Amino acid sequence: MQNTIASTRKQFKNLMKPWSIITSEEEYKEAAKRFEEIYDVGKDSPHFKEMQLLALLINQYEKKQWSLPEVDPIEMIKIRMEDFGYKPADLAREYGDKGTVSKVLNYKQPLSLNMIRVFSKMLRIPADALLKEYKLQ
Repeated sequence: MQNTIASTRKQFKNLMKPWSIITSEEEYKEAAKRFEEIYDVGKDSPHFKEMQLLALLINQYEKKQWSLPEVDPIEMIKIRMEDFGYKPADLAREYGDKGTVSKVLNYKQPLSLNMIRVFSKMLRIPADALLKEYKLQ
C-alpha cells in the first residue's frame, strides 16, 4: 500500500513539474520520457501545451548537443548514402535523372533546390545543411 501511495505521489509530482531549459543529460532523459508519455494527446487535452513545450525544449537541447559537423553537402550526402547502403542509382531512381546525380556527386554540377528536397527527405539530412556553399571542379 505504501509503495502504491509513493508511486502515485511521484506520478502526480511529475505531472505538475514546471519545465525549463534542459541543461543536463539527466534532465533530457526525464523530459524525453515525459514527452513519450503524453505524445499522443489531442489539442483539447490539458497536457497539450506541456507536450509542445517539451518538444521545443528537447529540440533546443539536441541542437546544442548534437549539431552537425561542418561537412560540405556532397560529402554529407555520400556519408548518408553509406549509412543507408545506397548507391548513386538509388538517388537517381528517387530524383529521376542518373546523369545529373552523377555530375552532382562528382562536383561537376551544383545541387538544385529540387534535389535538396528529395535528398533531404531520402537521406534524413536537414535541408539547410545541403544549402551550404561548396566548390565545383
